[in-house]
Amino acid sequence: MNRSRRDTPPPRTGRSETEVLRGFLDYLRTSIAAKVDGAPEPQVRTSAVPSGTTLLGLLNHLTFVERSLLLGETVPDWPATFRATGTVAQVVDRYRTTVQQANELLDTCPDLTAPLPGRRQPSLRWALTHLIEETARHAGHADILRELIDGTTGR
Repeated sequence: MNRSRRDTPPPRTGRSETEVLRGFLDYLRTSIAAKVDGAPEPQVRTSAVPSGTTLLGLLNHLTFVERSLLLGETVPDWPATFRATGTVAQVVDRYRTTVQQANELLDTCPDLTAPLPGRRQPSLRWALTHLIEETARHAGHADILRELIDGTTGR
């Protein structure tokens, strides 16, 4: 079992609220993608907990969260988002592509009090804060699941 710990400290971001929020969001996004990237098959899609949660399923779910919250896509079946299809590399790539698209949209949104483009709500501040909360929550789950898989710990 791999017992190495690879911690990356929290980001040192700029002074503005937007820079802080986006800096922490990107830090969490990178952490969870790294936690899944390179995880062995079939353990990455095998649950070790009673809820049925899998490491690959968490990242797949977060892809849908980003696409829904920031890109405005409709998700008809949220429980299904926890079931990932494709290889580990494909799921990680889909997540990273979604993050890139979301960041391109965020680059066009300078006002935290304004709603996301094309919507009446929520505000950008609320959306970023919620996405930080959601990503951090699942990154914590991913830490535990990855350690159960092969002993890998850290961010």
